[in-house]
Amino acid sequence: MTTTLNCISPIDGSVFATRETLSAEAARAAIAETRAAQAAWAARPLQERIDLVMAGVAAVGEMNDEIVPELARMMGRPVRYGGEFGGFNERASYMAEIAEEGLADIEVSDDGAFHRYIRRVPHGVVFVVAPWNYPYMTAINTVAPALIAGNAVVLKHATQTLLVGERMARAFHAAGVPEAVFRNVFLDHDTTSTLIADRQFDFVNFTGSVGGGQAMERAAAGTFTGLGLELGGKDPGYVMDDADPATAAEGLIDAAMFNSGQCCCGIERIYVHDSLFDAFVAKAVEIVNGYRVGDPLDPETTIGPMANTRFAAEVRAQINEAVAAGAVAHIATMPQDDGGCYLTPQILTNVTHDMRVMRDESFGPVVGIMPVKDDAEAVRLMNDSPFGLTASLWTRDAVRAAQVGDAIETGTVFMNRADYLDPALCWTGCKSTGRGGALSVIGYHNLTRPKSYHLKKATT
Repeated sequence: MTTTLNCISPIDGSVFATRETLSAEAARAAIAETRAAQAAWAARPLQERIDLVMAGVAAVGEMNDEIVPELARMMGRPVRYGGEFGGFNERASYMAEIAEEGLADIEVSDDGAFHRYIRRVPHGVVFVVAPWNYPYMTAINTVAPALIAGNAVVLKHATQTLLVGERMARAFHAAGVPEAVFRNVFLDHDTTSTLIADRQFDFVNFTGSVGGGQAMERAAAGTFTGLGLELGGKDPGYVMDDADPATAAEGLIDAAMFNSGQCCCGIERIYVHDSLFDAFVAKAVEIVNGYRVGDPLDPETTIGPMANTRFAAEVRAQINEAVAAGAVAHIATMPQDDGGCYLTPQILTNVTHDMRVMRDESFGPVVGIMPVKDDAEAVRLMNDSPFGLTASLWTRDAVRAAQVGDAIETGTVFMNRADYLDPALCWTGCKSTGRGGALSVIGYHNLTRPKSYHLKKATT
């Protein structure tokens, strides 16, 4: 049985693209072809796989003039920001550069009696379920290293960015990656769960909501299929008493509002030393009042619509609940705010952790700001969350930042920056943000399995 997937454009509510899903039977047949093609792909020399993957990456770059307005129409990011190819290329390039190191045998001993070593071998078929908010960059985090490591890849994108997987597959196939080795599919949720439960995949990487991650775990229960999960976030920023409040506001407010706040590691709550609180808030309000909400196809627009009216309704609900409970909203409703996907970016003060806006994931252009008296209070509040992806610390003292960072339950600690994924570092989270790790050498370790060799040498 097939269903129709509809990508509804947040620009005007029109249907931008439609695709028919595969039935479970058709999907199994396609995956069987992919599984059959994987061994030959893994047998190719490492450098050949690297070259083909990077040629595919370059081919995606050649499409960028088409991709940028297409992304605006699918999920609302303004064209002025130029799409995702910079990060897409940076991440793939870094993983290509470290592939030999990341996949090298671990030599234990080689003497007159034995040769002992551990080899990294591909899982087989890796299933990548990518989100809509950064659909190219989140996908390449796994697609590039998985292919380089010798896996075959099946890619499924969110309905909101329905055309991204097709473009990636077209580019990689044109560059010489076999069609069966890198396959884009359209699947509904039930079929996806059925395929995972049937052990059609050897490793699953999912980026999305906590509920989506729980569905993946339920589907994989008892199959022993490896899972990599990057789920929700409520990332904090902390401005220490020795920071420059204006500089900190510029960094943290951009991290809170860019992409209409729809960033996995966007800043959703900020704690400021009480000596800097008023100056920080004043600068934050000045920055947000300078934004222009509007049509993402207009190069003057700095904040486009949220990707879906449902997402915008959740942000409005959190703001309204907070204000009703005593929070102060600092940004007047902007004329472009239509009550739907287009909404006013908001800064809230007089907030508490009793409010959902400081506790639940918002994933939109709103941030609450609280004063704190010292590092201990800031750490307590930053850890008062079910999530743990990143934390952003603003200070002139790197030693102090590291000490505070050690106490924070998070996957990445930033100092004097935020909302950036460094491909040389493991991208990981804790608590309800998920498990596993992407990129870096650790990314290769998660996309392969260890295989030990204990070779006794002949004595005659």
